[in-house]
Amino acid sequence: MNYRSLFLLGVIISLLSSQSLKAQGPPLKYPITKKIEQVDNYHGTKVADPYRWLENDVRNSAEVKDWVEAENLITNAYLAEIPERVKIRKRLAELWDYEKFSTPVVRDGKYFFTRNDGLQNQAVLLVQDGLQGKPRILLDPNTMAKDGTVALSSWIPSDDGKLLAYGIAEAGSDWHVWRILNVDTGAQLVDELRWVKFASPAWTPDAKGIYYSRFDEPAAGTKFQGLNLNQKVYFHKVGTAQSEDKLIYKRPDHPEWGFQTEVTEDGKYLLITTWKGTDHNYRVTYFDLTKKDSQPVDLIDNFDNEYSLVGNEGSTLYFKTNYKAALHRVVSISLEKPEPANWVEVIPETKEALQGASLFGKQFIASYLKDARTLVRMFSLDGKTSSEFPLPGIGTAGGFGGRQNASETFYSFSSFATPPSIYRYDLKKGTSEVYRTAKVKFNPDDYQVEQVFYPSKDGTKVPMFITYRKGLKKDGNNPVLLYGYGGFNISLTPSFSVSRIAWLEMGGVFAVANLRGGGEYGDAWHKAGTKLLKQNVFDDFIAGAQWLINEKYTQSSKLAIQGGSNGGLLVGACMAQRPDLFGACLPAVGVMDMLRFHKFTAGRFWVDDYGSADNEDEFKAIYAYSPYHNLKNGTRYPATMITTADTDDRVVPGHSFKFAAMLQECNKGPNPVLIRIETKAGHGAGKPTAKILDEVADQMGFLYKNLGMKPE
Repeated sequence: MNYRSLFLLGVIISLLSSQSLKAQGPPLKYPITKKIEQVDNYHGTKVADPYRWLENDVRNSAEVKDWVEAENLITNAYLAEIPERVKIRKRLAELWDYEKFSTPVVRDGKYFFTRNDGLQNQAVLLVQDGLQGKPRILLDPNTMAKDGTVALSSWIPSDDGKLLAYGIAEAGSDWHVWRILNVDTGAQLVDELRWVKFASPAWTPDAKGIYYSRFDEPAAGTKFQGLNLNQKVYFHKVGTAQSEDKLIYKRPDHPEWGFQTEVTEDGKYLLITTWKGTDHNYRVTYFDLTKKDSQPVDLIDNFDNEYSLVGNEGSTLYFKTNYKAALHRVVSISLEKPEPANWVEVIPETKEALQGASLFGKQFIASYLKDARTLVRMFSLDGKTSSEFPLPGIGTAGGFGGRQNASETFYSFSSFATPPSIYRYDLKKGTSEVYRTAKVKFNPDDYQVEQVFYPSKDGTKVPMFITYRKGLKKDGNNPVLLYGYGGFNISLTPSFSVSRIAWLEMGGVFAVANLRGGGEYGDAWHKAGTKLLKQNVFDDFIAGAQWLINEKYTQSSKLAIQGGSNGGLLVGACMAQRPDLFGACLPAVGVMDMLRFHKFTAGRFWVDDYGSADNEDEFKAIYAYSPYHNLKNGTRYPATMITTADTDDRVVPGHSFKFAAMLQECNKGPNPVLIRIETKAGHGAGKPTAKILDEVADQMGFLYKNLGMKPE
């Protein structure tokens, strides 16, 4: 009998055994996962990797496919025994069933936006003529796949609003196929651009073509796991085959560099922003499109700082930058005199972290974070006059896009207990009005949001938002779900989530910790949670958990932690370091093997935040917290449900597979260790609504059972 047959037989025996023992409470019987002799030498340190084979692509490996099916059998059987899960799924669907809109994008009198009628698997793209026009459907991805696994990843209308470029992603993949359609007729053009990843195209002002970046076609068998190298910039003429595209820019001397294209609103300049990681430090190269056969000119020839284009006035370009401004500012650069000594500060650095800026209607709108809450200011074109932009309350605002001749802009606003609304701001009147608002079947007045600041291990004050039902008793008996991320300069701000409302209705408390590594307080806050300082992030999260216990919000047995991607790493590292502190853990699509992450797909870009095992000093820091390598045999770990997708091509599922296998091997005691593996899904973007509801119901059901919750 071969290994595959033995493996599946073992699964069936394990499943029957676990069901028969359920009433007595012993540990679950997991599938026996094969171990191999694999030892790597890192700078003189030998490191075992017995589950290396689980890195193999499930599409190509029968062994991995069998393992996935076996683990899902165990997980599904366990979840099926939680009757409250069905009720949670029903309530989630009720809460989710409301109209959802994106902020409109306006081009030459046409208003483009997406809408989901409530429970559609994917949002639909619509267009209307004028502010009060009748919307009509341009693209409905729900018609492209019965199971909802084809998503509209991005879309960009031409300046005249007559053509639309849009990207399609299948099964959550980061690979997008771009196509073009005629907005007036809805007709699909012949154009199809493949092998596009981590880039959006830029239209020429005359809508005759687009500039875009793409990779070469991957070698057979490497599409979903191979490293992404040698991205190039092309010009595509509308109505032609991709094979006819003109190569515009490449850097074979730096195969790790990536490129993003932008065309200034007046069409005079093509800007190529070059990046080599996730640290937001860019080179900037431009082409003068007014000149025939224009050659690239390096405007910024180093990766020392961030430079994000805000807009331009002729040959004067405006950039948001952290050059000599850790909290960021806006400067103007003249292409005639581009030396830094000639730069002009337009919007100076303030005490708050500048998150973004827009230039339209001959003025700037700048968005800041003040203690992780959005603050918006308006500035004149020379930056000499400014005013506060009134927001509906404390929360998160986004949008504020527009063209130079715009008379209006749209923005969204939401908070933890405030469903999203879209506002229209009239630039001439200086007033906002509600354009669209979400109508969710719950009462926001029932809930309270507070912000606290707690000390981390080294004394650093860390902000945390806490949301709960009014009248909460701080007696240490409340189930608390603590969420975190702490990386890549990403800020966690107050935002609305149906899954969180469902959790609150279950009697839970929801907390979000703004950890170092994020962008809440600018570059210094981010750098304090990277590379050799990454342990600060875990210390911050652990300190937040301990604070919630000390302040009687909860106790260890009723405290759960959750995070996804880099947040999955956060959960994995913290449960490995303090397994006694948590009652349940939900690591999602996490980076769990910190010694090998840079060898797959986009992993090499993350070296800016994590460092690399190829560097001896960084290896020591990484090895000390890598979740997969720091699980200890014979330890009682919290109840854990790992979630991932079998076709995630960003954080490859091998991370979660290996971590689950190691955790099942090491865990001592009755707490379950499950892995829920979604099929035909990726890292999370574009996931169908039905799959989202199923996953959240499973997670909430798992917490309900393992935190000892009772029906509300």
